[in-house]
Amino acid sequence: MTERERTEAEALFFRGNLCMQNGDDAAAEACFRQAVQVAPDFAEAYANLGLLLERKGDLENAEACYWRSIALNPAYAETHLNLGVLLAQRKRFREAELAYMQAIMLRQDSPVGWSNLGVLYACTKREVEAEQCYRTALSLDAAYSKARFNLSYLLLRQGRLDEGWECLGARNWLPAFAGQLDCPPWQGEPLLGKSVLIGYEAGHGDMIQFCRYAAVLKELGAASITLVCHPALKTLFASLAEVDRVIALDEPLPSSGWDVWTLPMSIPRYCKTRLDSIPDNIPYLHVPASLIEKWGAVMPGGGLRVGLVWKGNPNFENDAERSLLSLELLAPLGRVADVQLYSLQKGAGEDEALQPPAGMRLTPLGSQLTDFADTAAAVMNLDLVICVDTAVAHLAGALGKPCWVLLPDYKTDWRWLTGRTDSPWYPGVMRLFRQPVTGGWDPVVADVAVALEQWRQQQLIRPASGTA
Repeated sequence: MTERERTEAEALFFRGNLCMQNGDDAAAEACFRQAVQVAPDFAEAYANLGLLLERKGDLENAEACYWRSIALNPAYAETHLNLGVLLAQRKRFREAELAYMQAIMLRQDSPVGWSNLGVLYACTKREVEAEQCYRTALSLDAAYSKARFNLSYLLLRQGRLDEGWECLGARNWLPAFAGQLDCPPWQGEPLLGKSVLIGYEAGHGDMIQFCRYAAVLKELGAASITLVCHPALKTLFASLAEVDRVIALDEPLPSSGWDVWTLPMSIPRYCKTRLDSIPDNIPYLHVPASLIEKWGAVMPGGGLRVGLVWKGNPNFENDAERSLLSLELLAPLGRVADVQLYSLQKGAGEDEALQPPAGMRLTPLGSQLTDFADTAAAVMNLDLVICVDTAVAHLAGALGKPCWVLLPDYKTDWRWLTGRTDSPWYPGVMRLFRQPVTGGWDPVVADVAVALEQWRQQQLIRPASGTA
């Protein structure tokens, strides 16, 4: 290769990096492709091309680019890290482990490789090793927030809440409005007589789970509480007796008017919440009787009423694991006598309810549900909710409605803890059905079908007890 060609390739490489920084991945990809055409031995260009291909889901070619880059320059630790992430995503765990170990060997002073290896071990339930990796990363760089955040999920899943909440403070999804407020964040100081703004964070389910802490802040002496939430939650959250004002995200938010602000998932840390002190005054969300009656009129059918949700938000990082491929997987539930099924599915999967599996008596409600107040009113007309790990699970729990939650084995969310069939967040109303270690939904649905038949028989001989 001539010096001129090398200079041209490097210019393309740097231009591609600039395009990546500016968010123009298509232009960046074009630059890197030209760079490796001009200089076929350009390892760094192959590495960056692989990263872009991985971003857009072309995993086969991304992996090929990583391997090509490593062959040309095996001493570049970053490529081994990126390859490890891709292999872990494809559940080729042993290969991913080797890639991370190679990166660690090349950069023994870097916390990144240790943190990534910890994530891999946590996903494969090697939790002792995962914790060691996270703590090694933090020993190398105590300010490395990703390792601390990853450690928080491990600790919270194990019920080690004290340190878990503290480490959760390293999360990086601070809402944009935080920088516009003229008051400081609350860090556990006395609240007597103060006005508090509780911001929003994460998804609808997170807000439903943690809005209960408004009552805790009032007990600590807060004079007034304003709660910011997703628009679909505003009407429902108006039922929170301890909240003085609810503001939706699509409404203007004043920059002043409060003494302190906080995020919902920060409150447990400063309230020192442990497993035995989770605020569990169930129900803490309520629905007006008129709305319950309205939905009762549009939910025909005799027998026991059971709501179904089988898919979550497809944009959620672990949705492929937590959601069912199709409603067809729940067909065994339709064979249980004296049970009328109702679909609460919104968005992905909603259309499946219009053509349910043969023999399934399913009434689709999704198109009529305009917000979570409607969904809550529909839930209040049910005897039981059966769902995957979505916001509806938290909604049913917060309403005190019996709810059975189907959980994946891979990357189970921390809030369901490890190995439990109940939830201390929703005592007496929540029952958890977990995939076996081999994965798959068929055994879970089979267990649910058996439990549903047993539950049906119990309801025939006594009034519903309100427990799951």
